[in-house]
Amino acid sequence: MRGLLTLPGDPAADGAAPELAGRRLELDPQVALRPEPFGALAYHHGTRRLTFLRSAELVALVSTLGDHPRVDEALAAGDVAPALWPSFRRALAALLASGVIRDPEAQPSQR
Repeated sequence: MRGLLTLPGDPAADGAAPELAGRRLELDPQVALRPEPFGALAYHHGTRRLTFLRSAELVALVSTLGDHPRVDEALAAGDVAPALWPSFRRALAALLASGVIRDPEAQPSQR
């Protein structure tokens, strides 16, 4: 089990990951999302890592990230309350670090 992402209400999320606001991100093509009652399981076929997404809102956001030019536009389109954006950005930063989502303009990393 790679990780567990839970939203909202993370007390450490205030102002977290503001640098993601203007970035374009998308679900890595090697990642499969399997819907579950608690949210989804994200399995990366390249790294063989499994990540639990414990929020239906986060799953919906991750699924549609590539449809928007910036993270904040994806948050607004997903009807996420602005007060929760820092928590969602923090979760996205963790997903980016683990390879579940990626910056399509960045150079491929060595995994």
